[in-house]
Amino acid sequence: MSGPHVTATKILEHVRRLGDRQPPVDLGTADYTLADATAVRARFGDALEYMTRVEMEVERNVLELAVLLPGVSETDRLFYADVWGPQEEHHGILLDTLGQRLGMPAAEPDINPVLAPRIRVLGALAHLPVVHEVIRLLYYLTGAATEKAAMMAYQAMSVGLGDMGETAIKNTVVDAIKIQEPGHFAFYRLSALEMVQAGALAPWQLYLARFLRSRNFSLVGAKTPDQRAQFGGVLVNLGLEDDLERNVRDIVRVETQLLSAQDQGMEVPDYALAAFRDAAELYRDRTSRTMQAA
Repeated sequence: MSGPHVTATKILEHVRRLGDRQPPVDLGTADYTLADATAVRARFGDALEYMTRVEMEVERNVLELAVLLPGVSETDRLFYADVWGPQEEHHGILLDTLGQRLGMPAAEPDINPVLAPRIRVLGALAHLPVVHEVIRLLYYLTGAATEKAAMMAYQAMSVGLGDMGETAIKNTVVDAIKIQEPGHFAFYRLSALEMVQAGALAPWQLYLARFLRSRNFSLVGAKTPDQRAQFGGVLVNLGLEDDLERNVRDIVRVETQLLSAQDQGMEVPDYALAAFRDAAELYRDRTSRTMQAA
């Protein structure tokens, strides 16, 4: 993958800058003044429901990371425990408060500390150095894709709220969150790039990472059909489905380049595009059934 040379020191400096320059959003600065709450809920309610839940599941995500990446580097720990985690926690509170101001019920995130058997198995295998490095790369690739998708979603929501004249929540809630997502994406991208540039993985490990990614690609916070339909609501209601192939290409660009999927003639990995299309279709099916039952 072409790009600037990345070192562990540069990544640590990036994380420290994020912590210094972008503390968690001050909850007291949010202005929930609404011109037309009914219209905002009708347009963004489904997307907001999913985004709120995912942002509020940070506690469980941190626990899973501690199991999946034993002996994690100080830079990784600093990022997810001291920078990313606190920022995401405030993002969830801001969105949940907004949802309640729109008349939506309080979010019910899955923060159950009981880990899935798959996580426990991977955590046990992660004590083996050769497996640990593969899991670490997959963690970075998943993070990069997740944060890129979040950047697109918040940008689309910001534009939509601006068009509606909802400047208070646009500026003090959505934009306040949006400005912190690129730093998260940069951390994951730089970390994955540094691993490959430094030769941390042998060719067979990269092949294994590509194989596992193609067989286990999933949308963050979308483990069940209902949750995947929720994610589809984000795609449909924020207009991200309109040019889905291009958007998915941008979302998974880091892994496409690092895992050499382009060698197979694919600009967009089939497994990623299929997951996004399936989510959008599930949402449309659910919406259609709801309308027919009404």
